[in-house]
Amino acid sequence: MSGSDRRRRGTIPAHAPPRAGDRRSPDQRPYPWVDDGSAALLTDLYQLTMLQAYQAERMHEPAVFSLFVRRLPERRNYLIACGLNDALRYLETLRFAPDALEYIASLPEFHADFIDWLADFRFTGDVHAVPEGTPLFADEPLLEIVAPLPQAQLIETFVMNQVQHQTLVASKAARVVEAAAGRAVIDFGLRRMHGTDAGLKAARAFHIAGVAGTSNVLAGQRYGIPVRGTMAHSYIQSHDDEAAAFRAFARLYPSTILLVDTYDTLDGVRRVVELARELGDDFDVAGIRLDSGDLSSLAIEARRILDDAGLHDVTIFASGSLDEYRIAELLARAAPIDGFGVGTRMGVSSDAPSLDTAYKLTEYAGRGRTKLSPGKDILPGRKQVFRFFDDDGVAMHDVIARADERLPATPLLRPVMRGGERLPDGDVSLEASRVYAAQQRDRLPARIRALEPADPPYEVEVSNALRMHHEAVAAEAAG
Repeated sequence: MSGSDRRRRGTIPAHAPPRAGDRRSPDQRPYPWVDDGSAALLTDLYQLTMLQAYQAERMHEPAVFSLFVRRLPERRNYLIACGLNDALRYLETLRFAPDALEYIASLPEFHADFIDWLADFRFTGDVHAVPEGTPLFADEPLLEIVAPLPQAQLIETFVMNQVQHQTLVASKAARVVEAAAGRAVIDFGLRRMHGTDAGLKAARAFHIAGVAGTSNVLAGQRYGIPVRGTMAHSYIQSHDDEAAAFRAFARLYPSTILLVDTYDTLDGVRRVVELARELGDDFDVAGIRLDSGDLSSLAIEARRILDDAGLHDVTIFASGSLDEYRIAELLARAAPIDGFGVGTRMGVSSDAPSLDTAYKLTEYAGRGRTKLSPGKDILPGRKQVFRFFDDDGVAMHDVIARADERLPATPLLRPVMRGGERLPDGDVSLEASRVYAAQQRDRLPARIRALEPADPPYEVEVSNALRMHHEAVAAEAAG
């Protein structure tokens, strides 16, 4: 029976959107956002065609898939694992809604019995993962899925999308926070990030990595992240003069930060001094913001002007095309800057905009699986990562081992979901993840936390048992 026949007979309910008889093109219909109800379709077509093939061949035995990064981006010494919370949310709520089933049925590749099977689809598997905020290295699993093959296959696209992006931007943010050397970093990147979901999820990832606040109001509401903001140049421009703009804004928001570089930066600082004299004891402006020009020399001169006026408590906040390298340069020049607003370069991880992430089958029906493709080797089976620390609590090296091995070190992968239900280690608060991330970064060697490539890089070994298992599986695969 074709999809159209099934719709005429009412087997697949027709729900709005799209409404019956809706003649608008798909891009005009009122459902542009990804949510729990539509997330099942946020996948690649070949995931669904493979699912139908698995169903036809009755391939439902347990499978293990591993999500890892093959190699670190250039100039990166480590990653910060992130995105697990959203991956687990997806697995908990994964359903094919009636309109999703209707759409799949309209595609020529799919049969009626497959659509019926999808109607009851649920994720019933297990997930083992490192906690969000864990520093990781190449080839180390961020998470491993153990589930019936079709379930483990379908989720690849969405899980990779969420974990890859959030790990990428958390790793970038950790470098920015490191460069700021204890000064507050605020996320200003929303307007130039790659879409709404990226902007929202990045704010959470940044916070785990140590960013103090965000300008993103929705992230503040959803996650409880402190929201921070100052003013735009347009506010200054809309007034007849800069002094009037400062006076009006400070009257409404006494503890504000005033943007001083709309016209002449140092003249703007002097107008803040004039405002302080005018308001006297009522002056409570918290700081000034520098957003352009030679931030180092401007900060030095601004600090002198403020201090000469007795405004020692007025801080200097800098923004404008900042990243970890620019911040490190400013502080190396002794720029008296108290905090940084970092936008585009952190928001899109401009120097390394993607990770070489892979989600690969490592076991099916009790047998290890691998690939023999050059440069794309896969460690078979379920695994565990063990981290070894020295007597001072500093990480020395990691060992990737088989899941059933026991080594005298700290295991990183934890069970976070069983039978499709989230476990306590998969239900961790944002603040707890943030604290954990800071603790784990502090336990990395100084050369690994540094901005420059580490020499030597952090050592990651493969255990003898896993190496031997890999050789046996590879030999079997080679025939």
